[in-house]
Amino acid sequence: MNREKENLLFHCIEKWAAKKPDSEALIFNEERLSYNQLKDQIDLIAKAYIEAGVSKGDKVALLSMARNEFMTSYMAAGKIGAVWLGLNPKATIDELRYILNDCKPKVLMMLRNFMDSDLSQNIILLKKEMPFLEKVLVIGESFEGAENFDSFMQKERNDLKDELARREESVLPEDEVLLMYTSGSTGKPKGVVHTHASIIENVKVQVKAFDMDEKGKVLVHFPINHVAADVEMGFAAVFAGGSIVFMDSFDPVGSLKMIEKEKISFLGQVPVMFLLQMQQPVFKETDISSLKQIVWAGAAAPKIMLDNLSLICKKTGAKLVTGYGSTEVCGFVTYTKLNDDPDLLLKSVGKIAHPFELKIVDEQRVEIESGQIGEIAVRGPFMFKEYLNKPDATSSAIDKDGWYFTDDLGYVDEKKYVFLTGRKSEMFKTGGENVYPREIEEVLETHPGVLFSAVIGAKDEIYQEVGWAFVMQKPGQEVAEDELISFCKEKLSNFKVPKRFFIRPALPLLANGKVNKVALTKEMQTL
Repeated sequence: MNREKENLLFHCIEKWAAKKPDSEALIFNEERLSYNQLKDQIDLIAKAYIEAGVSKGDKVALLSMARNEFMTSYMAAGKIGAVWLGLNPKATIDELRYILNDCKPKVLMMLRNFMDSDLSQNIILLKKEMPFLEKVLVIGESFEGAENFDSFMQKERNDLKDELARREESVLPEDEVLLMYTSGSTGKPKGVVHTHASIIENVKVQVKAFDMDEKGKVLVHFPINHVAADVEMGFAAVFAGGSIVFMDSFDPVGSLKMIEKEKISFLGQVPVMFLLQMQQPVFKETDISSLKQIVWAGAAAPKIMLDNLSLICKKTGAKLVTGYGSTEVCGFVTYTKLNDDPDLLLKSVGKIAHPFELKIVDEQRVEIESGQIGEIAVRGPFMFKEYLNKPDATSSAIDKDGWYFTDDLGYVDEKKYVFLTGRKSEMFKTGGENVYPREIEEVLETHPGVLFSAVIGAKDEIYQEVGWAFVMQKPGQEVAEDELISFCKEKLSNFKVPKRFFIRPALPLLANGKVNKVALTKEMQTL
């Protein structure tokens, strides 16, 4: 196999390990790994997977936030033909139960502690339910039924050197390598499967659009179940030969200090992160002169955010870029230009990148003229392979000609710039995270005092959108707002918990018995 082709994820690590072995690749707290050390770590973990019985196509999962083990375990999975999955330690036990049962990983790696929580309690319960979890490896103090991550992964295993070489040679660009879960319109998350090829074909375009190179230093503080960490910034940084600085949570003050301390050159965030940083007294005092590219996506940029970023760019020469994409298309597929006017950046997500394709279609999926609003459809080698275990959902989203229908509405102007206008579905975005109301409604309607519920996205100055929940009590029942908040927090990630609750004896209903969300949306304008 010709490694110069760089058609598998781990090829880029080997390329930079050979070209600049002592240059820093990964940084987390006090641990700094060079490219040569990163390559060695990947080989050790790949051999550990083999000893653990991981075969080609098997799933391995990491329950953690962004840290060096994220990238090493991810790249090692790809080296033996396995599929890697990131899990958010903020997830509830019900959310973890659904995902693990859906993908059935053979190996689960995990942090023992995160944000004062002992994650082992949930995993001990889940492991009893899940015979497919053959090995649990713990970063931190181990517990009964699990082994220490470092102790297991750091063994040399010279006897597996030849087997690793054989497994490595058997990996193909079209093999599955990454699994990311995204919420679905039915309320249940869907597993988006990507291959080596879909990731690399997207990233090759992205590093050019973002002007990323081997001198760059990227800050990654996104959850590792997010395409931003897995592809757009995490993998893209090492593909370009740069270095990554990991933070295991987003902290407005801490991230500003990290930009100054590590001289970050590439900063990619969702708008709420920028807004929270700008609210800090230290924002104006922080030395961010190292920044070369500032990128956002996931939501439209408020004018105050863009005004502040434009001032920074005038002082530092940094460039602003935004774009549009999704988990299914492996990140960005449209980009603004590095010299686009700030007023355009407020309204547009740029142009479709060459050689990708984009069209606007009507409800019959027939292409319509420029300037008309319709559903955005895209096509290209970035496309996800399938929704795991959901062939009907896959065939509904991707047609026979390879077009993916995004459910997003927008139009293209005469200069081919894309403008988003809304979504066909009821999904809304809060702080860059996709939220599908039906998932929350299903949780609320399991409460013994709730008959019906309706969750609708409402505009918010910080998070762009947040959920408002309208709840219809069961006759004769009384339900308190605090009770519903606690109930949701037990079963949902915090960003999915509605920010406002309206508890009523009745909600407007349609003839089919469903809640009339159009009526509620109109009412929200007066609340």
